[in-house]
Amino acid sequence: MNDELLERQSPLHIPAEDLERCHDLLNLASWHALAGRRLFVTGGTGFVGKWLLATLLNADEKLGLDCRVTVLSRDPSAFQRSWPAIAGRVDWVTGDVRDFSIGTDRFDVIIHAATDVIAHASPEDVFSTCLDGTRRVLTLARHCGAGQLLLVSSGAVYGPLPVGMTHVPESHLGGPDPLLSGSAYGEGKRVSEWLAALAANNGLAVKIARIFSLVGPHLPLDKHFAIGNFLRAAMAGDEIVIQGDGTPHRSYLHSADMAAWLWAVLLRGHSGRAYNVGADESLSIAALADRVCRALGRSPRVVVQKQPQPGTFPSHYVPDITRARHELGLEAPLPLDQAIIRTARWHAARGLSEAGKSPA
Repeated sequence: MNDELLERQSPLHIPAEDLERCHDLLNLASWHALAGRRLFVTGGTGFVGKWLLATLLNADEKLGLDCRVTVLSRDPSAFQRSWPAIAGRVDWVTGDVRDFSIGTDRFDVIIHAATDVIAHASPEDVFSTCLDGTRRVLTLARHCGAGQLLLVSSGAVYGPLPVGMTHVPESHLGGPDPLLSGSAYGEGKRVSEWLAALAANNGLAVKIARIFSLVGPHLPLDKHFAIGNFLRAAMAGDEIVIQGDGTPHRSYLHSADMAAWLWAVLLRGHSGRAYNVGADESLSIAALADRVCRALGRSPRVVVQKQPQPGTFPSHYVPDITRARHELGLEAPLPLDQAIIRTARWHAARGLSEAGKSPA
């Protein structure tokens, strides 16, 4: 069965092998906990949201869960035009996460994943989306009778790691620099977690997932994601240009694993507790560029524009995933080379344009 046919099995064109990967990691039987449930999802049309929708809808097909999903979107019609197979399988609420209308519908589970990390929003707008959006979602939770909330947060809440810390655990109490405008996202996620923790103290079962760097189908190749840009260049046979010194360390979790881990946090996590969601194989940005080329069978052509400053230590943005693996029963992440190959194959099958832009 070819990739095109496999993708047609998913309303969001996610290959069957990736859907199966998610189900295997989560354990297919775990989905029965959502049977007959009504779910409300913010951020459902973004990268993370597409994966949550696709894996849930696929599980519903396999198991007959009879669950119902309502998605909040500023422009549902645009999403449905891009993904017509979703029609009839999802209900929609039109509005901004900060002030959407709260009706009389009842929901059992809320997944709050709305924060646009791709749009060129001002720092004030980014922070407002986190703060006011979470407040609005918690108001919905009180009115609709929801018993569970999954808050999709970020590893950005930790801020810069101390020298010598290569993998950050959930217990680390660092944070972004509040005097920097670029801290809006990390500070916004911190206050979102604080608001959610208050709700947990008042009886709502709140689970928090702190996501780190990702790779996989639907990741844009023409935005500010390093691995996306490297994939675009390598697939086109172009030079990979690193504008910095190439020393920051990152790790990359495949999106099928991300989806499984997020569902595991919701279904198995402890209320009021945060879980890192990411891979733990750390490598520098320069090493990542080389790794992408070699995984795709290309000769590395990497240009690093700056030299490291003497006496400085590389920054790290890599999670310690001990808690997630032990408490949620999750297996080791998909190896990075396989994640790179799967992502490149998906983009190639969907017709990456000559300009390198990702398909809708």
